[in-house]
Amino acid sequence: MYKKILIPLENGPADAVILAHIKPLAKMMGSSLLLLHVADGWVARNFERLNLAESDEMKADRAYLDNIAVSLRNDGFETDYQLAMGEPSDEIIKVATRHQVELIAMSTHGHRFVGDLLYGNTADKVRHIVDIPVLMLKAKA
Repeated sequence: MYKKILIPLENGPADAVILAHIKPLAKMMGSSLLLLHVADGWVARNFERLNLAESDEMKADRAYLDNIAVSLRNDGFETDYQLAMGEPSDEIIKVATRHQVELIAMSTHGHRFVGDLLYGNTADKVRHIVDIPVLMLKAKA
């Protein structure tokens, strides 16, 4: 059913929540996992256009993804990862489409109206645009 699952990660505590939840499902379904982190700082947003070098933050994000991928592979999961750059919701949608994933599993912070206006709502935009299932799990504050 879910042969390939996209898991957007933010390099924070919420990642452990979604990974713990998705691992049993992926094991049961025999799913491969595609980890994604979207770097959205100034350097990342202007990386291609200005031909910039990777920032220290981007290097740390890539190392973080690699560490999580190694851990998942050691647990028996077929795992790949990608570091994207730009607007998180747009990049999640692009990667999901390009890699033909069958499920997007992501954590949310559960902001309410004012928080969504101030911080944006990546998960909300993703779920409204994609035509595949999106599993959203609220991370504890």
